[in-house]
Amino acid sequence: MHDNLTFLLALAAGGMLGVIFFGGLWWTLRKGLGSRRPALWFFGSLLLRMSIAMAGFYFVGQGHAMRLIACLLGFVIARLAVTWLTRPSLGPQNRTTQEARHAP
Repeated sequence: MHDNLTFLLALAAGGMLGVIFFGGLWWTLRKGLGSRRPALWFFGSLLLRMSIAMAGFYFVGQGHAMRLIACLLGFVIARLAVTWLTRPSLGPQNRTTQEARHAP
């Protein structure tokens, strides 16, 4: 029972780290592309996101391979979720462009 709970907590922690990392990346892209200093946004965000992710993996793993694997699995699942939730919607303009790409 204790091992299952530890595994689930590590999975949840990895999910939170992934949401912070990839959600922060999405937010940085939206803010940085319209900024006068995009390099500052991207570099600062990279340092902050990597620091949080590395510290989180180090704290969760604590020398146990299964905890680290569970955390990584949660991180990857969060990546898929954030990618799916932040995908651009296909409006009338985008839909026409997509259809034109598939025309023979």
